[in-house]
Amino acid sequence: MSYLGIIITYVFISNVILSQFLGLCPFIGVSKNVESALGMGFAVTFVMSIASLVTWAIYHMILLPLGLIYLQTIVFILIIAALVQLVEMVVQKYSPILYKALGIYLPLITTNCAVMGIALINVNSGYNVIESFTAGFSGGLGFLLAITLMSAVRVQMETEKVPRYLKDAPIAFISGGLMAMAFMAFDKALLNNLIG
Repeated sequence: MSYLGIIITYVFISNVILSQFLGLCPFIGVSKNVESALGMGFAVTFVMSIASLVTWAIYHMILLPLGLIYLQTIVFILIIAALVQLVEMVVQKYSPILYKALGIYLPLITTNCAVMGIALINVNSGYNVIESFTAGFSGGLGFLLAITLMSAVRVQMETEKVPRYLKDAPIAFISGGLMAMAFMAFDKALLNNLIG
């Protein structure tokens, strides 16, 4: 698959949130305002991109040659945890307001199944190092797109009359479901038409 095909696939067709349903916790929890959603989206994009590179290298240069493939999940979690710790320190130092807004969701990137999912998908798809990075970065952009769209919807919902029993999480899940249905319009046929 070409790099453009990988980008289109992971941003629109196989969006980690809206198609693969990975990373729903921050999708619902952090999307209450646009600033927090953007901060979380950029943090996840960074972690997903770097994690894709590092996990590819560790898998192909250490785990595979030594026959330690069964350790990939543990090793990938450790790599992701270290990267999240780095992001958390940088955000805390340079943007304390964003750090406070993200709260518990920033350290939860460590266990965000979207980050782990992309790392495993890259290994299982047989991507080379550049394709792996492209898939990780594109997966992060897809996460950023979905969480930003959801935050815009939720901000608009604050001004609308929503029944009391649907306020907050229920209407967020309904909105997310409708967004997922809209993203179903992006399919492999569209990809084939765009890039041949």
